[in-house]
Amino acid sequence: MVNIGNSWDSLLKEDFEAESYQNLRRFLVQEYRRYRIYPDMHDIFNALKYTAYEDVRVVILGQDPYHGAGQAHGMCFSVKPDVPAPPSLVNIFKEIEDELQIHNTSPYLVNWAKQGVLLLNTVLTVREGQPNSHKGKGWEELTDSIIRKLNDRSEPIVFMLWGGNARSKKALITGRQHLILECPHPSPLSAYAGFFGCGHFAKCNAFLQKQGFKPINWQT
Repeated sequence: MVNIGNSWDSLLKEDFEAESYQNLRRFLVQEYRRYRIYPDMHDIFNALKYTAYEDVRVVILGQDPYHGAGQAHGMCFSVKPDVPAPPSLVNIFKEIEDELQIHNTSPYLVNWAKQGVLLLNTVLTVREGQPNSHKGKGWEELTDSIIRKLNDRSEPIVFMLWGGNARSKKALITGRQHLILECPHPSPLSAYAGFFGCGHFAKCNAFLQKQGFKPINWQT
């Protein structure tokens, strides 16, 4: 059984017991046996492990994990310190530097997670070299439930929705206390269509401070 090690365990107990998740679990057992799957099975829930429910201040919603060797480790857009930053993350860092004059070199985003930034993909596993290969297998039911539970919180949260996949989740966020920031995905294919210049990191911090919370230090 899944053991995240914080408040998510009790909050997601029914989700992990649901038939859709049990079917997903059986599918994943076969996938990990037959193919190279990312991230490592022990890293799948790292986003939740690093950022407990009550600590979430910001949600950055990704699509599915990086599908290259050694990249995915359970937090969207992040890679381990010794791995080169993928193109989307390079563009994220460029936007942060343009907005806040913060120059980042480490692609490991754990510092963000520890401050309350939930780095959540909508699908939490992928076959090597096959993006979206685990889409529609059951992860969406779980991650939609996570988004709904966060939406139910009375404390305001900033939701950053980048790209069509993330923006499709906007309907789940109905609480008027929350801030939704949406724009194109930071990938090289779409960053120039509106991600660059979006101002999301500065807007996020301005909102948090207005609500009486500490701003996020976007330095990695």
